Parts: sequence; structure tokens; C-alpha cells
Amino acid sequence: MDTLTPTGLATNDSSNDKRVLLLKPRGFCAGVVRAIDIVKIALETFGAPIYVRKEIVHNRFVVNELAEKGAIFVDDIDQVPEGMRVIYSAHGVSPAVREHSKERKLKVIDATCPLVTKVHVEAIKFAKQGYSLVLVGHRDHDEIEGTMGEAPDVTQVVSNVEEVQALQVPDPNRVAYLTQTTLSLDEARDIIQALKEKFPNIAGPHSQDICYATENRQTAVKNVAHNADLVLVVGSQNSSNSNRLVEVSKNLGTNGYLIENSTAIDPAWLEGISTVAVTAGASAPEVLVEDVVAYLKERGYGSVEEVEVMPENVRFGLPPEIVQAIQAAPGGTSATV
Repeated sequence: MDTLTPTGLATNDSSNDKRVLLLKPRGFCAGVVRAIDIVKIALETFGAPIYVRKEIVHNRFVVNELAEKGAIFVDDIDQVPEGMRVIYSAHGVSPAVREHSKERKLKVIDATCPLVTKVHVEAIKFAKQGYSLVLVGHRDHDEIEGTMGEAPDVTQVVSNVEEVQALQVPDPNRVAYLTQTTLSLDEARDIIQALKEKFPNIAGPHSQDICYATENRQTAVKNVAHNADLVLVVGSQNSSNSNRLVEVSKNLGTNGYLIENSTAIDPAWLEGISTVAVTAGASAPEVLVEDVVAYLKERGYGSVEEVEVMPENVRFGLPPEIVQAIQAAPGGTSATV
């Protein structure tokens, strides 16, 4: 017989020995919702094709869905025909990319997450004040590429504590640090501590750069991992924040896996497992989470409990390029996400 948990999710009394803990918050953050909406609205307003530099967010399912609607994803601005419309991804771009877009007379729509823009503004500020800049993050990530481009001559990237020891700067008393928004809180804390020990007068952002959604999803895993035998994180392999969720779980002693969808689950993982915690990175859609829960139910995990660690109600407005275009369109009035 099915009953309802306090969160309203159906459970099956006969399978209470095998259960799913569904973490909340999970999945899309405000920056991802905004970026996806920007592409959808641009396609509806201007028509296909709309070019997008890099993956709009790091999730294959989302990218494929938007491609089917007419979005064309490119790795380089040179791949966009001159004069066409292009959208910058949520991870941001460097000033060099912006300048090249102008040279090619591209109509730009900027879907950079406002929290990434905050880091760019901080980088510009510190560079203008004569600081050497240390960017804590992963060198191959799109976000790091964009932020480093704001002040490439004075910026160095460090990805671990060991790299901090090798840093050399012109003036140890004029050093500042910033971080990628999707880092592990624990990893970033250790690196920042090492930076403070090496450069006692180091400056930093007024508020942490790691975004609210990254922090909240990691906190949810920390709160629930000890009650689970296995943690499944729904997200793409190139999603930094999704990978960090797996790391958080493993660091707490609970095995975890990053999966694109239910087909990526190895049945062997579930052998002897009674409680599975399920969450999703900030760029993974809820439909994929539902797919994973359905897969687990079919294998006897009939009890599903949603565990809300904290509420999350952040929303971001649309960029002016989109708002103005909608207002100028026939019947256009206003636009919000």
C-alpha cells in the first residue's frame, strides 16, 4: 500500500527495508535556469539558428534538448558566421572573446551567471589596484578561462595546496585571491588557508566566491551521507559542481558515483545496499532525477523520502538584450525568469 511522507512523495510500505533519500536542494540553480531560459526565449523571439559559445551549462541532456530546438553550439567565436547572434554560456567569457565578437559584428546575448560576473568584477578591481592575483580553481574549466582573461598578466591559477608552495609573485604584500564558484568548500578552505600562511597579508573577496547553490548541495550531502550506504549524483562528467558532490560523499566515507542518467547505474553498485541517497548537480534537470528514482523503485527501493536540508528560493532576472528584444517584439511586454 502506498502512503505519503511529510514531503508528499509516495512510498511503498512493503519495501521499507530498501529506501531512497532524495536530497533537497538539488538540480538546477538560478544561474542555470536563467541561462537555459535565455536560449529558449532567444529561439522563440529571433528564430533558429541561435549560436551558443561552449555548452550553455555543463549537462549533455540540456545541450541536446536545446540543439533540437535550433541552438548551434560552437567552441570558438570564429565558428559563428559574421553578423549572427551568439549567446555566451553561464560560465562567462574573457574580454578577448568579447572583443573578437565585436570584430565579427556578432549580436551578443550574455548568459553569464551573475555570480560568475561578480568574480570577474573582483578580478578587475584587484588588478587595477596593483595586486598579483591567485585564482583558485581548475585550469581546464570554462569559468577559469573567462576569469583569468580579465587580468592574464597578473593572474596565476592554483588547483591544490602543493601548487600554492610554488607560487612566486613580485610583491608578497600585494596578493589577492579569488575562487571558482563551483569548488568543494573543504578543498577551497584548505587552499585558501595555505595561501594565507604563505602570504599573511593576502586580500580576498568581501564574500566568498563559491556560489550559494554549490554550497547548499554540498551541505545537503554532508547532512545525509552518514545515513546512506551509497550516494548517486546526477550530472555530466564535465560538471565541476557535480564532481565535487561525489568527492564530498567519499570524503565522509560513503561511496558515491556521478551518473548522467539511470542507464549509467551499474547494478553491482546496489548489491547489499539498503539506503541510496540521490542528488543532482546544479546543471542537471529534474527529469533525470525522476528517471533515477524510477530505476531504483523497479529494483525494490520503494520507500522514497525527500530530505530538505535548507530552502532555496534564489532567482535572477534576464539580461537587457533579451528583455529589450521581447519588448520590441509584436505583443511584447516584459520578461522575467
